[in-house]
Amino acid sequence: MPTSAPAAPRRRKTSRRDDEAPLIPILARKVREIEAKAQRGKLGPTNRVKFQVIAFLVREERARVKADDALADAARAELLKRLDGVATILAKTAARDTSLIQLLEADQATSPVAKRMRRDWLLESGAELAPEELIIADIAPVQAPVVPAALAEKQVTPPSVESRQLANPFLAPDLTPRQTTAPRRRLDGWELMGPLYKAFETGAGGASATMELPPVPEYDHISPKGLEVMVHQSRLLESVRAGHRSFLLADEPGLGKTAQSVLAASLADAYPLLVVVPNVVKMNWAREVERWTPQRRATVIQGDGVDIDAFADVFIVNYEILDRHLSWLGSIGLKGMVVDEAHFIKNLTSQRSQNVLALASRIRERTRDPLMMALTGTPLINDVEDFDAIWRFLGWTTGDKPGNELMEKLDATGLTPADKAFYGEARDAVISMGIVRRKKKDVAADLPDKLIADLPVQLDDEFGRSIRQAERELGERMAAKYRRIIEARGDRGLAAGEIDDDIVRLVATGELEESKAAGTGGDNVFTMVRKIGQAKAVLAADYAAQLQRSVGKVVFFAKHIDVMDQAEAHFAASGIRYVSIRGDQTTPARQQAIDDFNGDEGVGIAVCSLTAAGVGLNLQAASNVVLAELSWTAAEQTQAIDRVHRIGQDEPVTAWRIIAAHTIDTKIAELIDQKQGLAARALDGEAVDEAASESVQLAALMHLLREALGA
Repeated sequence: MPTSAPAAPRRRKTSRRDDEAPLIPILARKVREIEAKAQRGKLGPTNRVKFQVIAFLVREERARVKADDALADAARAELLKRLDGVATILAKTAARDTSLIQLLEADQATSPVAKRMRRDWLLESGAELAPEELIIADIAPVQAPVVPAALAEKQVTPPSVESRQLANPFLAPDLTPRQTTAPRRRLDGWELMGPLYKAFETGAGGASATMELPPVPEYDHISPKGLEVMVHQSRLLESVRAGHRSFLLADEPGLGKTAQSVLAASLADAYPLLVVVPNVVKMNWAREVERWTPQRRATVIQGDGVDIDAFADVFIVNYEILDRHLSWLGSIGLKGMVVDEAHFIKNLTSQRSQNVLALASRIRERTRDPLMMALTGTPLINDVEDFDAIWRFLGWTTGDKPGNELMEKLDATGLTPADKAFYGEARDAVISMGIVRRKKKDVAADLPDKLIADLPVQLDDEFGRSIRQAERELGERMAAKYRRIIEARGDRGLAAGEIDDDIVRLVATGELEESKAAGTGGDNVFTMVRKIGQAKAVLAADYAAQLQRSVGKVVFFAKHIDVMDQAEAHFAASGIRYVSIRGDQTTPARQQAIDDFNGDEGVGIAVCSLTAAGVGLNLQAASNVVLAELSWTAAEQTQAIDRVHRIGQDEPVTAWRIIAAHTIDTKIAELIDQKQGLAARALDGEAVDEAASESVQLAALMHLLREALGA
């Protein structure tokens, strides 16, 4: 029987000097990883520590090679050259991100994470380490003050807060026994943050990143009368009822994250509750609290908070002014905290992030098991390490290592980062801490096919105040005309305080005719609505930009060119590619813009004229619409939404109407909704009342006049 010669063994490829310096190829591999991340702008905390450790090991290895008398001169020169190559890449990386330079100071590489990383690399190279280098103890964390010294002078205490503190100077103590020291665990000696990020970066085979949620209860015992929670919302709330208290709620926009948070606070009795939000959604949060938990009071903090209700259950503040309210918010015994658009805190060096994390730390320090919720449709924007700040806020990690609860879950896997199976198990462990992610298509059966969601915004700058003043002056001008007519003809039996609706309609009709004749001259209903659109432009554009980062393509509708111009400037400054569809375009240019929006994944927003792009266009690459300005007709609004909501659209459509609170804008939105309901009733053969024949402009003017008359 013929025999075959044994195959020659493969020779393992190694660098020619690796035996003399086995650490160098490890450093070379690690520095290339850092370089690749830096080129993509993704140097998160873990990679910054890697940079630091590589730099110090290069320094140590260079000193060792120079002092090694057993090396030939040629070998020493080659090893030093290779170390210089690693150092050159470090220098180029630092030139790309100059904040890395401070990491090279002599006392910087002393954190437990850096020490563990150095130890693991040296062990990988075959180095023998002293016993004291093998066991690395964690440094006890130093509790940072809620108010840093730099912000001490900015702190304000609204008068009503002083009243609350005087009424109840002592907070109820939390006597629940706490574990003072964490037990030693099997994984304590391992560097775990890098592996945790890697677990999510690899995606674990594409499995859904949603914790296991309880089934839907048989009856809805949560919603107030007239409202009903949807199935996907109910399952999260059942988790709160079962005792879960920390969530990264990453549902897509339009799936009711705000309502889920409001109801979660009610189930957990997490009052007082602090809600930190972008400025554009402050008013909407207050409205949702009133809508879903009518027994609770919400107060919106503006400026220095002079007008807040300090005895409220829910305090709503925007990121930009949080810094001046840290002191009193940290002292009133908050039982929960919600951070909306939580990706806003991803930059740990920003004061905004530090403010949020300091308050979160104070809440956990004073309250056993508080409700902590981070809401964002885009928890990851640049890199998987964008999770870092959110996980710290939720108390899942400290930044350097997992928190006690997560460490217990990782320890229970029985695996280490050296085991391939660890990464899937680690991902599942983090998800079970409270990550919930649902997409529209996943819950499509639970959603209406078309939803119009109002987003009230507060115009609290000088421009907004001037608009409200102009509205009051217009109302008073019409009221003066009304009173002159009543005085001239006599009251004809009107009771005290009674208003003659015929005269109201007459005065409003006259004002409308004068406004049409004046056009853009003077203060009239048309110029006021235009000014409101200008005042809302950046707020609406900012919300559209947030939405685009969350769900992809967005259609942005505005009525006036100057509003479109402001929005496009904001998108350009935000680095978002957009197309513009206007009335002055040629047909080929308009079609090219439509094709680019529908076909180019890099184009995120279509900025459309409400009149020029409201009909005949197909923009169904998006399922979200932002209406920055309101139309005068329900049909015009419907036509705009139907550019997206049309045959071939396979996702539910959400239209977000940006409405200026406490202005005529609110009344116009209400009137448009009435017209839409009227159209449906009329088509169904029901009777049409007289008011239905009035234009929105006329009805809005009649509303202003009645307000001025005190009706």
